[in-house]
Amino acid sequence: MERDADVLIIGGGLNGAALGLALARGGLRVALIDAQPLAAQRAPDFDGRAYALAVASIRLLEALGVWQDVADRAQPILEIKATDGRAGEGAAPFFLHFDHGELEEGPMGHMLEDRHLRLALQDAVAAEPGITHHPAETVVAQETGPEGARVMLASGGAVAGRLIVGCDGRASGTAARAGIGRTGWGYGQTALVCAIAHELPHEGIAHQFFMPAGPLAILPLPGNRSSIVWSERDEIARGIAALDDAGYLAALRPRFGDFLGEIALAGGRFSYPLSLSLANSWVGERLALVGDAAHGIHPIAGQGLNLGLRDVAALAEVVIDAARRGEDFASLAVLERYQRWRRFDTTTLALGMDTVNRVFSNDSTLMRLGRDIGMAAVGAVPGLRRRFMREAAGLTGDLPRLLRGRPL
Repeated sequence: MERDADVLIIGGGLNGAALGLALARGGLRVALIDAQPLAAQRAPDFDGRAYALAVASIRLLEALGVWQDVADRAQPILEIKATDGRAGEGAAPFFLHFDHGELEEGPMGHMLEDRHLRLALQDAVAAEPGITHHPAETVVAQETGPEGARVMLASGGAVAGRLIVGCDGRASGTAARAGIGRTGWGYGQTALVCAIAHELPHEGIAHQFFMPAGPLAILPLPGNRSSIVWSERDEIARGIAALDDAGYLAALRPRFGDFLGEIALAGGRFSYPLSLSLANSWVGERLALVGDAAHGIHPIAGQGLNLGLRDVAALAEVVIDAARRGEDFASLAVLERYQRWRRFDTTTLALGMDTVNRVFSNDSTLMRLGRDIGMAAVGAVPGLRRRFMREAAGLTGDLPRLLRGRPL
């Protein structure tokens, strides 16, 4: 089979672009096939979307030469405060508090707007000679075999390589065409996402309010702005999403409280249903899945993109090291090393977040008392508290080189 590239990445979002850069920097030729038109990928307007990047994710971006282009637009997360709460009643006394002063690495992470990270990755992709970008192209079929892999495009063309990687989200067409099923369930919750401007400074503090209907995250952005991820039961969320901006803010205020003064919308509003979705296998014949294509979890801990970047780091290391040893890096034996490295930890975290959401998304007096006591105990034991902080920062476990800031 005549090959156009070594690796065919389907999905040109954040994970796909980062993986393409990592593989190309390791000497492989990459075809990045992206359903989004280039203009949409490069739209500079602020739309309210932002990510909580863990320390390990920032190290990966540094190793790829991307972080220095966005660092001055990121907001350090200096503290995390979590508490129970009810709409209109304000927050209970803090029962869990993390301070970045307990970590030698500094801030536990940074908040970064989607528009800045997306543009920086796109610029790096455009400047990388080892990547051929195919924007506004949709994959309609794929085939794999002993000689390699090929994807057919809606435009009528085809691209051939040795390995297909699906970075195309929870509804991954890559996985479906390979016959890989999914396991999961819905939470009966919808995430309402927006950014707000507020009167008082946030001091770099991220807040997590556990409401009976679901968690409300208030995450600091540069200036007097914060990113909101607000989980509500589906039927209530549908009603709120249908309101005009004034009505939306009227619904948010009693849940948000007044600790940051007056609030106003800053950017667009989004909503999406919440569910757990795990691919039954992360690899197949000359095929691997990364990010949401492999695992979609509850946003309760803000780990979605961080987990995807962990996949990127692990898969890139496995593939590049195998190629340098002269192995067939697209063989199932090699790809299973990636699956063994990432699948157990990710599934454990996903099910852990599932349990946390179920325990905290209710108004049972007994459950509320038990969880408050348990979390207060975690906060009172320095060693245990510090372990939770290092986990959240992505600093534990068998880390790939990119997550330690080392090039491949």
